[in-house]
Amino acid sequence: MRIVDIREQSVKLDVNLRNASFSFDDMTTSIVALITDIVIDGSPVIGFAFNSTGRYACSGQMRDRFIPRILRQKPDDLIDPDRSNFKPEAIVRAMLFGEKPGGDMERSVGIGTIEVALWDAMAKIENKPLHKLIAERYGSGSTDDRMFCYVGGGWYAPDKTNDVLKDEMRKYLDQGYTMVKTKIGGLPLKEDLHRIDAILSVLDGPHQLAVDANCGLSPDRALEYARAFKSYGLRWFEEPVHPVDYEATAAFVEAYGLSVATGENLYSTEDQINLLRHGGFRPGIDFLQVDIPQSYGIHACAQSIARIIDYDWSPKSMIPHGGNQMSLAAALGFGMVMCESYPDVFGVFSGYADDTVVENGYLPAPNRPGIGFEGQADLYKLFKTLIN
Repeated sequence: MRIVDIREQSVKLDVNLRNASFSFDDMTTSIVALITDIVIDGSPVIGFAFNSTGRYACSGQMRDRFIPRILRQKPDDLIDPDRSNFKPEAIVRAMLFGEKPGGDMERSVGIGTIEVALWDAMAKIENKPLHKLIAERYGSGSTDDRMFCYVGGGWYAPDKTNDVLKDEMRKYLDQGYTMVKTKIGGLPLKEDLHRIDAILSVLDGPHQLAVDANCGLSPDRALEYARAFKSYGLRWFEEPVHPVDYEATAAFVEAYGLSVATGENLYSTEDQINLLRHGGFRPGIDFLQVDIPQSYGIHACAQSIARIIDYDWSPKSMIPHGGNQMSLAAALGFGMVMCESYPDVFGVFSGYADDTVVENGYLPAPNRPGIGFEGQADLYKLFKTLIN
């Protein structure tokens, strides 16, 4: 059992969107194929992944450092003999050879994306959905048969009037979602409040709406938003300030009082623990978000969960970033509280399997082996360009 090859390609996203922090106009992502010598039904087992949309492709790091380090290992050193499968922690350790501690953001995306592709291959080798494999390795061994999923939207665009915004939210409700999220912070506060009022006019109540500032508010402006938004009683307020300004985060949490979510722009377990230590976050009230392919992968997520328990946190207060099948598998496998969706936003990288139907806000647990990219025809076609 060995890894025969790992291939990466940078793909330009066909996206023209803006949030409070940046535009996606030039955004790229890396797609990865991890090819093994295991043959099932006449074809080699191949694991696929892509790095989280919102972080640029990391071709140089993968091709120059991480992939060669894996391929030069002795095959037996990457195998878990007790499980007759690959050993993720050994492969991550190989990729980290010669890497100085710290500076996680420069390498964690490339390493995490390759590691997730490995898990896709591992689950296919065992002929089970990835969420089942994660649960067997790190949880109770069983997973729920569905996962609550909210939908993110409300992006800024020149022609997006409040009427257009309301139509967008109605569309999501018609698709089966029962909770929505919108962008804030990209307009003056007064105009953002008008946007919130417009959205709430088509919902049953504020519990159906979360807001996301994408770390785009200064500490002082964030406090203005805290005071203005507190009375709405929304589901949560997401990413008010810079992701590692823990002092400003703690000040916002105290001023806002209601549920706050952040963490998707952190890169390591240590970053996440520092948020819990210094960011004023409250277990059972706030939500810790984690971008798994961005922060060293699935095994690292398991290590983070083991650490947050010491701070009275649990996976039931965690939400994986990224509206895709990788995040769905992690949410189910680790027993997280919910996942998210971005239908039709990031092209072929958006959403779930083509046959997935959202019912009353819930996604069914997938049953295809691995992550299930084979159930997304256009995305799988793109992945196959790496191996044809």
